Amino acid sequence: MTHTVAMRREADDTAASDEFARQTDPLRRELLAHCYRMLGSVHDAEDLVQETMLRAWRSYRDFDPGRASMRTWLHRIATNACLNALDSRARRPLPSDLTSPGSLAEAPHRPADRHTEITWLQPFPDALLAPGGHGGLGGADSAGAADPAAIVAARDSIRLAFVAALQHLPARQRAVLILRDVLAWRAAEVADLLEITTAAVNSALQRARAQLHDAAPSQHNAARTADREQREMADRYLSAFLRADVAALSRLLADEVVLEMPPFLNWYRGRETVGAFLAARALVAPDRWRAIPAGANTQPAAGLYLRRDDGLHHAHSVQVFSATGGGVSWIAAFAEDGLFATFGLPLIFPS
Repeated sequence: MTHTVAMRREADDTAASDEFARQTDPLRRELLAHCYRMLGSVHDAEDLVQETMLRAWRSYRDFDPGRASMRTWLHRIATNACLNALDSRARRPLPSDLTSPGSLAEAPHRPADRHTEITWLQPFPDALLAPGGHGGLGGADSAGAADPAAIVAARDSIRLAFVAALQHLPARQRAVLILRDVLAWRAAEVADLLEITTAAVNSALQRARAQLHDAAPSQHNAARTADREQREMADRYLSAFLRADVAALSRLLADEVVLEMPPFLNWYRGRETVGAFLAARALVAPDRWRAIPAGANTQPAAGLYLRRDDGLHHAHSVQVFSATGGGVSWIAAFAEDGLFATFGLPLIFPS
């Protein structure tokens, strides 16, 4: 009899586990995007999604679909997990958040100022986005997820400049803005999650929107070109970069282009200054570089490889591009080897 009861319990647990996986697996990628928006790190986001699933499984028998959808329930758990994590973590900046841009005179000569002790913002691979490439709208019932305007808004909410600006907000303001403006939750739902009043939610949202506008650098707010044109502009930039064609590359840069390269604190603004830096520090000879196209934060990106003394091209940086009608307007080059595996890129360029 005891053996039979144990077998029934095991069968029940297996059935519950299978049903839990069936309901939660399709939501993992949008939860990953949500945690990334909160944390600014794809690696931290992956850890928090795992924690969310563990917490959800432990409470699964108490889940009541009559009170909330599985999507809403998981986002509640994920948001609380992120808020707990942010209690002990500093915001993830970019170099432009911390220092003034380097001058034209120093761009070709200033020593690289590397700061690996700073927990820098990370890009997010497009391959990890939910189907459709919008990162998952995930409102209370997700009814607007198929709306083209909603998808455009959700795509913008995963863009690197938006996530960078979010890092300037206090954690709870960040949560309010993401839940209200990205996930389309009602104010009462957010108030219930954060255990505050609806008026407090609306006040926090107003402050977050104002601070977000002030925090976002002007070059990130510039009108963008269409996705196809951005990719074409990035491809032309990469082609000129690999040929070490300084003149062609300079023509592709916008007047107020920004180049930043975490973990290096140095960053530069303006076509002439960025061009001078690249000419002196990167484009000294053809055949030094190789590139593998990628996608990050719904933007054009590439893995860049630098030739070393062994003749092989080794992983150097994952670069993410923005473009306007005037040319390439922002180049964020993340020199972090761990990102190459996250983007599915090899550490040595294939021969």
